[in-house]
Amino acid sequence: MRSHANAQGICYLTLVNSALVHYHEIALKRGNRPYFVRLLRQNLATSVHDLGLIGIKHLPARLLLNFEAAANLEEIRHRLQGVFGVANFSLVENCPVDLEVLKARILNALDARPFSSFRVETKRSDKTFPLTSPQINREVGGFIKARSGARVDLKNADLTVSIEILPDGVFFSFEKIAGAGGLPVGASGRAVSLISGGIDSPVAAYRMMQRGCRLTFVHFHSVPYLDKTSQDKTRDLVRQLTRHQFASRLYLVPFGEIQRQIVASVLRPLRVVLYRRMMMRIAEAIARKEKASALVTGESLAQVASQTLANLAVIEEAASMPILRPLVGMDKLEIIDQARRIRTFEISTIPDQDCCQLFVPRHPATKARLSDVLDAESRLDVPALTQLAVEKAEVEEFKFPPVRQR
Repeated sequence: MRSHANAQGICYLTLVNSALVHYHEIALKRGNRPYFVRLLRQNLATSVHDLGLIGIKHLPARLLLNFEAAANLEEIRHRLQGVFGVANFSLVENCPVDLEVLKARILNALDARPFSSFRVETKRSDKTFPLTSPQINREVGGFIKARSGARVDLKNADLTVSIEILPDGVFFSFEKIAGAGGLPVGASGRAVSLISGGIDSPVAAYRMMQRGCRLTFVHFHSVPYLDKTSQDKTRDLVRQLTRHQFASRLYLVPFGEIQRQIVASVLRPLRVVLYRRMMMRIAEAIARKEKASALVTGESLAQVASQTLANLAVIEEAASMPILRPLVGMDKLEIIDQARRIRTFEISTIPDQDCCQLFVPRHPATKARLSDVLDAESRLDVPALTQLAVEKAEVEEFKFPPVRQR
C-alpha cells in the first residue's frame, strides 16, 4: 500500500500493483461465457500464484488481478503474456470515481516518466459517470499538458494514458500489453501431441494449446541405437510449452527395437510409412490411457516424403482417433517464424540424433498404397509391439511455475 493526496490534499490508500486483463474471443461465447471465464481465471491464478497474488475480481469483460506491493511487475508481465485467452492486459492503478483524484494520481505516476508528447484514451463503461469519454480526454489531457509542458499528439505520442471508467472504480495505465489470445487451456478437451525435438511439432503443440487443448506429450527415441540428445531437447521444449498449460506429462517411448524389426521385415521404400503408422498406434494407446480425444502432429503437407497427401492418408488409417495437423497448410518459413516467437526455435535447432534418422531409406515411398502397407505389416506382430512400447515408456511430469526446492 502507499498513500496519495488528491487535488484538495485529501490522503487515501491504494494498491500499488494491479493488472487489468481483457479477453475478446471468450466474450463471443454467449451462454458458455461463464465457463470460459472461470477457466481463464483459474489459469491466471495458477500462472501468478507465487508472485504475491491477493485475489482476482470479475469486472465487465475483464478480470482484475491484485498483487502485494512488493510484487515483481516484470515477472507478472512475463507470466500473463503466456496465458491463453488473454487478448491484452495493462498494469494499472485503481482510484475512486472522482475526476480530481484521477488527475492527481496520474500526475503522481508520471513523475518518473520522461515524455515530450502524449495522448489520453478513455473507455467509459460506466455510463452514469457525468462526463463522456471525449470530455474526460480533454479534462485529463489539459491537466497533464499544463503541469508537464508536453504537447498533445493523437497519432504518434511518446506516451498513451489509458483510462477505463467502470462501476467499481477508475483505472489508468500507460501501456497496453498484447496477450497470447485464443482460448483458455482446458476449454477444448485433451489431446496427445507427438513431439520430436524438431522445429515443427512444438509449434503444432502451441497452436493446439492456443485453441484450448490440454496436451500430453509423446516422444519417440532410439536409445541405445542413438544417443539421448533428442530426449534432453524434448524435455526443454516441454518445459517451455508447460508455461502455457502449467502441468504437462511426457512419455518417452523407446522406438529403436520397433524400427529394427521393421527393417528386418519390410522393403526399404515403405519403412518410413510403417514407422509413422506404428507411432500413431502407440500414441493412440497412450491417448486412451490419458482419456484424450485426439492426436496432434507437426506434419505439413508435402514438406517431407512421409507427408505427401497419399502417405498422410495411409498413415492416418492406422489410428481410429482424429489426427489434428495444425501446420498442414503452413510453409517452413512460417513455421520457423512462429517457433522464434514462442521461443522454441533455439532449442529445436540444437543438433541431435532423433529416431527419424535411424534406418531411413535413401528413397522412401511418396505414394504408398494401403494394400502394400497392410501386406508389409502382416509380417509384424503389431499389437505386441504397440503394447510393449507403451509398457516400456518412461513418464515425466513438468510444472509451471516450477516448484521451488526448500
